[in-house]
Amino acid sequence: MKKIIALMLAVMMVACCFAACGTPVVKAKVIDIDLTDELYAFGVDKDQPELLEEVNKFIKEIKDNGKFDEICNKYFGDGTPTPVESKPLDATKDQLVVATNAAFEPFEYTDGDKYLGIDMEIAALLAEHLGKELVINNMDFDSVCLSVGSHQCDIAMAGLTVKEDRKEYVNFSDSYYTASQKIVVPGNCIDFDECKTADDVVAILEEKGDKIKIGFQNGTTGQFYVEGDEEWGFDGFKATPVGYKNGSLAIQDMLNGNVDFVIIDAAPAKCITESLNEMA
Repeated sequence: MKKIIALMLAVMMVACCFAACGTPVVKAKVIDIDLTDELYAFGVDKDQPELLEEVNKFIKEIKDNGKFDEICNKYFGDGTPTPVESKPLDATKDQLVVATNAAFEPFEYTDGDKYLGIDMEIAALLAEHLGKELVINNMDFDSVCLSVGSHQCDIAMAGLTVKEDRKEYVNFSDSYYTASQKIVVPGNCIDFDECKTADDVVAILEEKGDKIKIGFQNGTTGQFYVEGDEEWGFDGFKATPVGYKNGSLAIQDMLNGNVDFVIIDAAPAKCITESLNEMA
């Protein structure tokens, strides 16, 4: 009897290590196919048209003089990221208050009490350009545009995709980055290995129907893509949608076997996957 119980427990332990694709999951991988095509921009307080004008001038300037490429190289190439410090909020000082969600590497994330990321380095340069102190207000992604719309912050810098409903709260700057959504799968999953196009990926997800769970970061394009969004022309999937505060939690939960796949922005997908795989 004891041997039978021991055997049953062993089988259960092995089963817990298995995910959607049928073999033990130890790592994750990103399927290198763009599922969407979107533009990142900064969301500026509607009551500050002069700030919007300055931001657009600044975006053009750092793209023309190579500074933007230099910053990107720190996160996509062999450069070294520059930590950014946030000053305390002080109404008596001339400050630029930036709304962000610092869980979106490589655009914004934290290291101790310092901020890093493409957006954060741009924010520091923008504040310097404007002759203002930089204040970074870290919050849930869902609150970023709302905080600017309610004049609690001057500008949203959070890997923010230009979207019509967000224009209710902010005026978007000129775009500074072209982004996309990608699917992250368990490292041993072969379901998408033969895919060549976004349509191939979609066909597989549709075939799986409501038998799977797909994770995403709440409030992002990934959520709209999975659940469906008429404005964007996303049909959505029959899969069970599962939202998380950030992409890292979503991918970690996938590795724990609680969701089958994750759909998030391409750059964070790469950074998070590489980071988690190093710890595996």
